[in-house]
Amino acid sequence: MATWFSSPSWHAGRATRPRGSMTQVSAGTAANDKEKKMDNLGHYTPGPASGAQIRKNEGDKWTLILVRELRHPPEKVWQALTDPAHLREWAPFDVDGSLGSVGTVKLTWIGTPTPIETKVTRVDPPKVLEYGDNRWELEPFGGGTRLTLWSNIDRRFISWGAAGWHIAFDVLDRLLSGTPIGRLVGGDAMKMGAWQRLVGEYAKQFGAETPNWPSKADPKS
Repeated sequence: MATWFSSPSWHAGRATRPRGSMTQVSAGTAANDKEKKMDNLGHYTPGPASGAQIRKNEGDKWTLILVRELRHPPEKVWQALTDPAHLREWAPFDVDGSLGSVGTVKLTWIGTPTPIETKVTRVDPPKVLEYGDNRWELEPFGGGTRLTLWSNIDRRFISWGAAGWHIAFDVLDRLLSGTPIGRLVGGDAMKMGAWQRLVGEYAKQFGAETPNWPSKADPKS
């Protein structure tokens, strides 16, 4: 993909052509970043289902528990969990404000049109973060971080949630390592050949049925 940079060029009897605008430079940088992510994505294949368990609560929602060991310090991981700009690079949702302070934000799951008023109820950096139906814990581990997520999910879609977070954690790890592959959530994740494999593997581990997603179903409800 071509990079949009202007270079000085002389024309007979005329002055040097003006350099490209900052807008062109920014567009060129964005194009380079996109090309790099696509190249990195071409080398990415999700590993087998692992590091997950569930708690079968009464009612419609079960608790998905995922553990991932990352090669990055808790402070760096914490920023990726709380900063809206970082979240846009890997998480399955967008927020209109920082998750790093107690309060209310508008959280929009990718693929759903309506933001959800979500309360951030606990912030203990860089150890514990709680908002909505999610709780995160960060523990120093071997120079990196053991990251644990508790997420309450509609039990019909528990294996979908596990597969989605599995891929999101992979994207997060690569983002923090400086080899981003771009956010893979919603329809983009489901297009991957490994998606159905992960859903099936987690469903088998959990003893849950693999759902047929209704056309208008919301797996986060």
